[in-house]
Amino acid sequence: MRPLDRLGSIKVKLGVVIVATVAGTVLVLALGRRAGLDLEWRVLLAAALGLAMVQFLARGMTSPLRDMAAAASAMARGDYERRVRATSLDEVGELARAFNAMAADLADVERMRRDLVANVSHELRTPIASLQALLENLADGVEAPDPAALRTALAQTERLGRLVEQLLDLSRLESGGLVLEPVSFEVRELLEQATRECELGDRPVRLKVCVQPGDLRATGDPERMHQVVANLLDNAVRHSPPEGRVWLSAHTAGGRTRIEVADEGPGIAAHEAERVFERFYRADAARNGAGSGLGLAIARWIVDAHGGAIRAEAREPGGCRMVVELPA
Repeated sequence: MRPLDRLGSIKVKLGVVIVATVAGTVLVLALGRRAGLDLEWRVLLAAALGLAMVQFLARGMTSPLRDMAAAASAMARGDYERRVRATSLDEVGELARAFNAMAADLADVERMRRDLVANVSHELRTPIASLQALLENLADGVEAPDPAALRTALAQTERLGRLVEQLLDLSRLESGGLVLEPVSFEVRELLEQATRECELGDRPVRLKVCVQPGDLRATGDPERMHQVVANLLDNAVRHSPPEGRVWLSAHTAGGRTRIEVADEGPGIAAHEAERVFERFYRADAARNGAGSGLGLAIARWIVDAHGGAIRAEAREPGGCRMVVELPA
């Protein structure tokens, strides 16, 4: 029971405790005198009553502090699930609520750290295991060092390199170490360059670029925006059916430059439209893909750094449309 929780200031609470204690002491002394008690007994009873009243009234003032001390000790041992009772309306109650919010944030950070370690370990283990098995076969003479085997080893090595590079990019982005160099650039040239690079791979998907007007320009870091478009294009091509089509388009809308990458793949469910931008998250339809789950997270960081927005939309009759909007 916390009788003073409804009071909104600790100063008012202290005043109530003092006044109540003094009033109780005077009352005991007066009643004891009428009852003919000796002064020593009256003082003893008044002191006992005063201590009892302070203990009762100040209960809600100090218990949150003790709870926070105990919770802080538990958090130091790695228990981030501890919370303190925050029913008081005064400064101590505000401190308790801030403590609970901090504990929740620390719990989220710890969960993200564990997930990051687990996901990175998983993503690194797959290409390393494949590469190790291939090299062991080559070293033992089980498999001849023909061009096909060497291409497989090279592909796994490149996959490892891409993952490490993405992790470094993500680290720089989250730490604020990403330095943008915004300039005016031609959108068509950016999209066509990303298309040419994508066509170098062995992917039976048709790509089409459409920019209106043809000389459309945008302001941003062209190298980083190329990284965004390349990630979106890689996802679209990887999830498109054989002989499918992928459209890259750009135009102005509402004073903003809008870049779209649309495909004919399985699409993204509405409840996953935001989660696909989380680190290492893959939509159900894409879990068996070869991506690392970092491309869209990096894309969002870059677009946000430009002051723009990126989102996933459903495409009719099927597929997905990734939309990037950059400010004028």
